[in-house]
Amino acid sequence: MSFDLPDRNQFKEWYEKTADSRNLIVRELTEAIEQTISPLSSRPTVKGRCKEFESYYKKYLRLCNEDSETEPVITDLIALRVICPFLEDQTAVEKLIRTHYTVIEKDRKGAQYSFKEFGYESVHLLIKIPPELAAQCGDCGTTTAEVQIRTILQDAWAEVEHELVYKAEFTPFDDPLKRRLAAVNASLSLADSIFQEIRAYQRQLNSELGKRRDSFFRKIEEATDGILFSGERDGDRASLGKAELYVDEQATVDDLLLSALHAHNKNRFNEAVTYYTRILELKTDPGICTLIYKHRGMAYFAQSRYAEAMEDFGKSLELDEKSYKSAYYRGVVKSVLRQYQGAIEDFSLSLAVNPYQPFTLYRRGQAYYHLEDYPAALADCEASLTLDPDFPGASLFRSLLLDKLKM
Repeated sequence: MSFDLPDRNQFKEWYEKTADSRNLIVRELTEAIEQTISPLSSRPTVKGRCKEFESYYKKYLRLCNEDSETEPVITDLIALRVICPFLEDQTAVEKLIRTHYTVIEKDRKGAQYSFKEFGYESVHLLIKIPPELAAQCGDCGTTTAEVQIRTILQDAWAEVEHELVYKAEFTPFDDPLKRRLAAVNASLSLADSIFQEIRAYQRQLNSELGKRRDSFFRKIEEATDGILFSGERDGDRASLGKAELYVDEQATVDDLLLSALHAHNKNRFNEAVTYYTRILELKTDPGICTLIYKHRGMAYFAQSRYAEAMEDFGKSLELDEKSYKSAYYRGVVKSVLRQYQGAIEDFSLSLAVNPYQPFTLYRRGQAYYHLEDYPAALADCEASLTLDPDFPGASLFRSLLLDKLKM
């Protein structure tokens, strides 16, 4: 049985009567979803909107025309859009929303298109408006809200497509024009995939860098703190010969660096040195060379090949005089070799570039201690604890210094 023809004026009166409640729910839901997805480091943005009356009424009539037997139910009177930097964020956002809201249905827009067609991709979730929010805001004319989850590029395409196709009086019917639109959409989809690949690579690289850094700092602690608190010296390891390793001549700098860091973290130091050396042989950008000399110096240091480590840290500094970490690392090597005055000079060079380094102050204080300049050592130790009260070993070092100074 068909229902009566809609009366536009009655619809508009109802729509305007419930508008304030809808606007309030949009604002509250936007803030709530922002809070829901706040644990994500990529920080997706959330936008909300209420469907305008003209858009609502046109959609209502279109649905009536498609099915005259059933009164249409429009579920996107209230809609929110979560815009993510990367493809992987879409899954994370959906998972968080499902945890905090009742999801009635899910629709993946764009999944129906063939490679010859154009159209935006997006994940649409239909959620139930939380009952407490509905009670607080009053009758808004709907019990649901649509949440669209898109990448930045998907959102950009959707906005353009909406103007070119959805709102236009006619859609492109010329095959060349259709192909051009499809090509643009394909390019944006490819860009999203590439961005995701780069993101995954960066995450892997950062993980390897973190492991390498932790290993290096443990070596420093063993080589310097042991001398300070026990008087024992870490025994030098035998210098190992150059690794026999095949390196793909076509490998990129990124490939070589990732291989080097992986080998470094597995304590395959000769292998890591071989990869680092190959990168330097490519005569790449000076900024990259600065980084590679620093990493290769760390690999040499891990093998107790101190002369080579100092040389690499020095080359890093020659390429970038602001590389305060290279100055710090060279100072550490000199401390291990008990060249304390030279160590102090390198630590001071590092601090001149970046004075907010508790670990560098701590190591310079150690060097002063070994030269029996206890007041200077105490000053550096105190400064280190000011910057980081929980700095490992600094409190013990301070007690040692106060005992020396009988304070």
